[in-house]
Amino acid sequence: MSAELLPRDRRALRVELALLLAVTFGASGLRATLRLVEALTDPTPLNEQEALLNQSQSHLAWLDPAFQLITSGVLLAWGGLAAFLLLRHLPPQSAEHPPSRAGLRLRIRAKDWPHGAGLAALIGLPGLAFYALAVHLGASKVVVPSGLGEHWWTLPSLLLNAWANGVAEELIVVAWLATRLRQLGVRWPAIFAASALLRASYHLYQGVSAGLGNAVMGLVFIEYFRRTGRVWPLIIAHGLIDTVAFAGYALGGGGLVGVG
Repeated sequence: MSAELLPRDRRALRVELALLLAVTFGASGLRATLRLVEALTDPTPLNEQEALLNQSQSHLAWLDPAFQLITSGVLLAWGGLAAFLLLRHLPPQSAEHPPSRAGLRLRIRAKDWPHGAGLAALIGLPGLAFYALAVHLGASKVVVPSGLGEHWWTLPSLLLNAWANGVAEELIVVAWLATRLRQLGVRWPAIFAASALLRASYHLYQGVSAGLGNAVMGLVFIEYFRRTGRVWPLIIAHGLIDTVAFAGYALGGGGLVGVG
């Protein structure tokens, strides 16, 4: 891929990589790393601290769902921006080939659903056991999936955010990042490392184990993408994992799968 790029295209790709990561998961990773440092310096043991997901953003119950909708909308916009950049500029300036020839397939198919469900089970079930062990060993905070309370809008907000997470993370951290790095001539082992480390970084606020678990998830997802060029099964898997974690907690007060 890289042999086809003009010098200006290579520069454009590097700028695109820096800018999109700076406003999305790159910044989130830095922030989460600092949160982990803060947590580790706290005298309270890590497994006695809490990491609250889906926090309430307003003391007014009727206004909070609007804030939740904005949060999910931003995540969807992140994923949409990554998809737009790939489809419209592949590569920038001199796109001569359709996205499918670059190893990227964005159209959803019926069989993406069973593939996604299989990936969700592959990641989610061991992830739950790993999370429980990590809390026991003091390597993870106690993760609370929802702090939204009990309202009519709580479950819809959690479901929307679960799938918005999947769209944003898999389009950016897998499809967009892998495609752009391949276009720049980066070899697959380095892409595996970059994607896994990025995914691990923005989960570190939950604890060291969350970083490790998500790194493994990242390696599995990148390998699937390398083999198939398909991102929808990854989005579906991620959405299902978060749906079980978020909705399961809201409906039954259960635990959390320690990945995703």
